[in-house]
Amino acid sequence: MLGGMSDLPIDDPDEIVIPALLRAARGSYGNAIRLSLAKAGFDDMPRNGSYVLGGIVNHGGKAQGVAQELRVSKQAASQLIDTLVLRGYLERSEHPDDRRRISVEPTERGQAAAAAIREAVLSVDAALATMITPDELAGLRQGLLALMEIREHLEEQLAAGAL
Repeated sequence: MLGGMSDLPIDDPDEIVIPALLRAARGSYGNAIRLSLAKAGFDDMPRNGSYVLGGIVNHGGKAQGVAQELRVSKQAASQLIDTLVLRGYLERSEHPDDRRRISVEPTERGQAAAAAIREAVLSVDAALATMITPDELAGLRQGLLALMEIREHLEEQLAAGAL
């Protein structure tokens, strides 16, 4: 098997619990993105910066939702945006409709880095598509969506104080 399974102590993949599989597999995209960014000359991307930049450029995301998306404090999210601005990936400007708000837009450098991020994601997607059937890929997506729904339900319970 490809990398990752050797890190797990069980010989039979069917005996590995799903949280361990998710943990071992999660680096596929991150490693591909780091390699792609380094090859393109963007070796100063901060932790979680590629998620934020890729989301803003490739998926029309907004900087305002960074804290919630990353499950970090507003201060940590603001520091990440500050770092992306200081390193030339994003620029801040006054919001055209509300001077109290700040708009964050990608720079040319940010656009180029986002293209490298997208290329890396697509390369992992393509590799995965050669390793499993379309039905298995659809099942993987459905399973991950179901896990997201379970997480949201549990977060609602936690927020309601059901400890």
